[in-house]
Amino acid sequence: MIRWGYPCENVTLDASTNHTLQLRNAREERIREKFEQNLRDLWRMLEWNVQQGIALFRIGQHLVPFASHPSFPYDWYAAHADALRSVGEFAREHGLRLSMHPSQYVNVGSPHAEVVERSLAELRYSARVLEALGLPDCVLIVHLGGVYEGHASTGRRLVQHLRGEEQILRWLALEHDERLWSLRQVLPVAEQLGVPVIVDNLHHRLNPDGLTLREAVRLGISTWNGRRPKLHLSSQEEGKRPGAHAGRICPEDLHELLDALDGAEVDIMVEAKDKELAVLPLLGRS
Repeated sequence: MIRWGYPCENVTLDASTNHTLQLRNAREERIREKFEQNLRDLWRMLEWNVQQGIALFRIGQHLVPFASHPSFPYDWYAAHADALRSVGEFAREHGLRLSMHPSQYVNVGSPHAEVVERSLAELRYSARVLEALGLPDCVLIVHLGGVYEGHASTGRRLVQHLRGEEQILRWLALEHDERLWSLRQVLPVAEQLGVPVIVDNLHHRLNPDGLTLREAVRLGISTWNGRRPKLHLSSQEEGKRPGAHAGRICPEDLHELLDALDGAEVDIMVEAKDKELAVLPLLGRS
């Protein structure tokens, strides 16, 4: 059986977990207001997802706006952990799997100390959100970022910077991308950290590095070590830069991934501009 999901927003409900504000307005009262708005919408979306049979949801990085910023004005974890724990209890009761996916600006393998520290701060914030939810199967998905002095050097730095970050490593999964890091290049870094790998069909098509999608899926699934594997599915938007997500999933992309899975039971996050509207036609597909 395949379980399906979508990220951050719901078009049907006009709901989002990414309501934010400008940094110059990031005072405690305003941030709390935005968090409460994001939390209300999160509840609405999760309840709607349960009704529709959608099991996966990705929480937006702006759930607590600017929580990883060095000048953040209050202890957000102390203030909001109980509210997030209630969300986690609902998710556990209904068999939902939640995740977070920081942006491409998170670059732990950077040679620049300030970039690394900002990146680790964002990952620590994300990990604490997942910790507050109290669910065992949450996932924190990260791209490896840029390449500096070669893949080997960048990978060594990333591993060095993340070793000892047990709070992050507990949830972490690494994802390949469409240009710089193929699945084959990500695998040894993930192995050194002891974390799984997310396979993305569109990234793989654009950066296959000699692997078929079936081979990539098999390798990716093997990194989950008994945990339920998670993958990404998207389609290329015509006329846009390579890797840009289309509104819906092309049938050929769906069939190609299902064939590559060869009956494996996995979770698939659908990354499409139309969010849940791209997922609804896929429910019941296996």
